[in-house]
Amino acid sequence: MRNPKYHIYLTPDERCTVINSLIDLRNNLIIQGKYTDIIDELLIKFTKAKVKKIKVKEV
Repeated sequence: MRNPKYHIYLTPDERCTVINSLIDLRNNLIIQGKYTDIIDELLIKFTKAKVKKIKVKEV
């Protein structure tokens, strides 16, 4: 069975906050001497993700 794909839509500020939070988490794990493989993969996915402009209709 295939894993479903999810899409999240973030503003540029929210995207920046997520990336900075992942970097902070990675730094904390390095200080603790733990593995950072998963965080590294997430950082790569976030930084390489396409930025898509969408129009939002307000109701």
